[in-house]
Parts: sequence; structure tokens; C-alpha cells
Amino acid sequence: MKAVLAAEWLKLRSVTSTYQTLGTAALTVLLGAAWTLYVSGLADERGELRAAAPEQGFLPLVQISLAVLGVLAITSEYATGTISTSLIAVPKRDTLLLAKAGIVGLATLTAANAVLLVTYSASRLIASGHKLGFNNTSITDDLPMLLASGLSVTALALVGLGLGTAIRSTAGAIVSIVALLFVLPGVVNYLPPPWNTRVATLLLPNLVPQIADQRLSSRLGDGLLPPWAALAALLAYPLVALAIGYHQLNRRDV
Repeated sequence: MKAVLAAEWLKLRSVTSTYQTLGTAALTVLLGAAWTLYVSGLADERGELRAAAPEQGFLPLVQISLAVLGVLAITSEYATGTISTSLIAVPKRDTLLLAKAGIVGLATLTAANAVLLVTYSASRLIASGHKLGFNNTSITDDLPMLLASGLSVTALALVGLGLGTAIRSTAGAIVSIVALLFVLPGVVNYLPPPWNTRVATLLLPNLVPQIADQRLSSRLGDGLLPPWAALAALLAYPLVALAIGYHQLNRRDV
């Protein structure tokens, strides 16, 4: 298993797409700084201003960028035909997929937390002395939200890996990720009550504040999940996606 992990790590760091997706995620730092400068200027004019914290406002950029990394970790091999070589080297398909999941998970968890923490630190440094809504808390207060956000990015990257394994199409897997993050929450709003709020609490974009035990979304009413249940729901996403991916990987010839 150690050799398989080393091989997967070599694959991940030897392709240009890995650095492109990491670079796109890192744009969050620059966008967060620009946003903070902008709202700080408005706060100076108005005396005080409530504004979204940049590490939360730009979280979808980090999620999508690193989800694409998870997708490409498997679909690039199908596109180039190197998946056959991988399966010759590692005949046990569960071992191969588990190794890919471990490397993708570790890489995205590290990158996501680094990007979010730097964005958080830079925005608070720029906003110091300005009366902004997100500048009234300490790192201790915001740490649960930061950790939950980083975990959501990793979960989505593993969902991308699972969907990429099942669909074998980069475009198809990315479209599925976008639908999960942006389309499905809008569709759920049209469900009859109380099913709209019940389903909404289980959607990935709404799980992060619930894990951090922050009651941020009043439209969800009193039906929010306790932190442990929200965490379990978040972990279910990659587990289900990887299970589907493994089923398809195991039953198809390459």
C-alpha cells in the first residue's frame, strides 16, 4: 500500500493541472484582500458595515477548484489511457481507488486549510481598525467555521474523484459537482414545505455552518441539524460517491 500511495502522489504532483487547480484556489487570497479593502473603504464612509467574511464568500471558488483536482486525478488517466497501466501495476482496484482517495484527500485538506487560513489572516489584518461585521471575532471563535470549510472542500474533492471514476468524463463529473453546489439548492426551494427546509439542511452548502454550530440561515427555520449529524451528512457525500465509483470501476473493463 505504501508503494501505491507513493505512486499516486507522484502522479498528482507531476501533472500541470494539479498546480493550475491549486493556483485557482489560491486566488481566494487575492480576491479576499481586494474585497476587504473595498468594504473597509465603505465602512470608513458609513461608520460601520456588515459584510460577508471573505473566507466564506469565496469558499465556493476553493470548493470548485479542488473538486476539479479530484475529478482530474482519475479522468485524466482515462483520457490518456494510462488507467490500464495503473491497473496492471495495481490489480486490486479497491486498493488503487483507496490510494487515490487518500492522496487527493490529504492534498486538498492541506491546500484548502492553508488557503482559507491565509485569506482569513490577510483580511483581518487589512480590516484592523475598521468597523466591519466580520472583524469583531477572534480566531478562536472562527476556528470551527474554518475547519468545517476546509473539510467541506476535501469532501467535495473526494466526491469529484468518485463521480469521475463512475462517469469517466471530466466534463460530466464537473457538471455534476456544479449542480450539487449551485443548482440543487435552488431546485429544493420549490419543494412543498416542510420538505424544502428538511432537504435543504442536508445539502452540502448548508452543512458547513451547521457543523460549526452557527445558526446563520434563518430560512431553514428550527430544523437545523446538530453538529455531529451535520458532520455525518457531510462525510456521507464522499463515501457514497466513492462507493458508486468503486462499483463502476470494478464491474467495467478498462
